[in-house]
Amino acid sequence: FLDEPTPGLDAQSIHAIWELIRRMNSEGTTIFMTTHQIEEANQLCERVAIISHGKIAAIDTPEKLKANFRRVQSVEVAFDNPLPEKIQGLTSLPGVTVQVKVGDKIRLYTEDPSMLLPQIVHYAEVNEMRIVSLNTLGPSLEDVFLEITGKQVGIVTNESLEKKPTRRGMKGGRQ
Repeated sequence: FLDEPTPGLDAQSIHAIWELIRRMNSEGTTIFMTTHQIEEANQLCERVAIISHGKIAAIDTPEKLKANFRRVQSVEVAFDNPLPEKIQGLTSLPGVTVQVKVGDKIRLYTEDPSMLLPQIVHYAEVNEMRIVSLNTLGPSLEDVFLEITGKQVGIVTNESLEKKPTRRGMKGGRQ
């Protein structure tokens, strides 16, 4: 049983632990693992259980879980020095359901990535934006987790932004 085997580790240490887990499993050892690292579960697990509110909400292979959520697809695009107002305009393209900034890229969620690709290219040409990268993405295990647990991909609520007072702040001590 492994409970959160890799948090706080550097990438090399994580991959060393992943390799050890794979080797042990290939030698016949069953490994039960809990993790909040969704990519870790995707990389290592033959079966994944998604827990929501203390109960198993879904259990299957990572690929079968993702296949059940094909409607959660996206196109990821990166531009060379884009203006924020031009990036915001991508939301108005037909078929875009949600727009999320992911590092230096913009992820546009859609049910039909093949329809959206030419629209993005046209939008970039009209707005004189140079595309650095453009990729289609199927649903990730994280997308599946968010759908199953009732979260919406790319939506930030006021509750998630509200700061809860810390113990120190409530007592009036040093801040």
